[in-house]
Amino acid sequence: MPEAFVSGLNDQTRHKMIDLLNARLVDTIALSMAVKQAHWNLKGPGYIGVHELLDEVAARLNDSTDLMAERAQILGGQAKGTLDVAASKTSMDPYPTDMEAVNDHVAALKERFLAVGEKVRKAIEEASDAGDADTEDLFTEVSRQIDKDAWFIGSNAPV
Repeated sequence: MPEAFVSGLNDQTRHKMIDLLNARLVDTIALSMAVKQAHWNLKGPGYIGVHELLDEVAARLNDSTDLMAERAQILGGQAKGTLDVAASKTSMDPYPTDMEAVNDHVAALKERFLAVGEKVRKAIEEASDAGDADTEDLFTEVSRQIDKDAWFIGSNAPV
């Protein structure tokens, strides 16, 4: 295992945090791919606003995945975020590939954002319980962004 650059965490805590970071990493990758699936395929009233929003949301999710992947590296682990790993390890429900209506995509995305957000909030607690304030803070940042984007997506539902 590569040398960890973080002092003050024992090996057991580091390994637990690396596993936790990778678990949330694959969920965030899956969520990002769901956003792109919707972005590419949605149609109907309100299309352009939601389409443009989803590009911004995908970029923010990519920032979150980078934070988690880099933290896993800092702790002496590896980021495990390939498409194969994400597909096999994500806890997120599969995203439908046969939808077109903006409202259907908005509902499906909001549901998944809320579910992933809940898992990230649990990760905050786990990192706190483990005594890793930095990973706890990272998950708090990711949680805030996921919650905000869930609200943006839900608020942009056409009437």
